[in-house]
Parts: sequence; structure tokens; C-alpha cells
Amino acid sequence: MHVFTPMDVADHAVNKYLGVLVAAKYARVLNERTLPGMRGPEKKLTTQALEQLTSGEIKYHVTTRRR
Repeated sequence: MHVFTPMDVADHAVNKYLGVLVAAKYARVLNERTLPGMRGPEKKLTTQALEQLTSGEIKYHVTTRRR
């Protein structure tokens, strides 16, 4: 099992907080893609999202907040 440190995440995102937020939102997307009755993934969705973030597979951009 691979342990993701905040520095691992920060290397591939602007900072560790944004990296964890991106991975959490992507884990939700992965959860929505699983069909009912389908066998669950071998790894947890958050682990898959962090692996994909640190490997550079996830591309994201930050938008400014509208008031």
C-alpha cells in the first residue's frame, strides 16, 4: 500500500490543500461512473484518485470565484 504524503500531492498541484481537494472531487466522479450491481473497484476510489493525480493523469484548472 502506497502512502501519499502532503509533499507528494503538493509536487503535482499548486499546494497540498488544492491537491487533496482535486483528488476528492475526482473520487466523486469515479464513484458516479460505477454502475449499480457492478463489482466494486480493487482499490479505494480516493487511492485511485491520488495515484492518478500524482502520476499526472488528472488535468485541472482553477477558476476565479464570481460574486
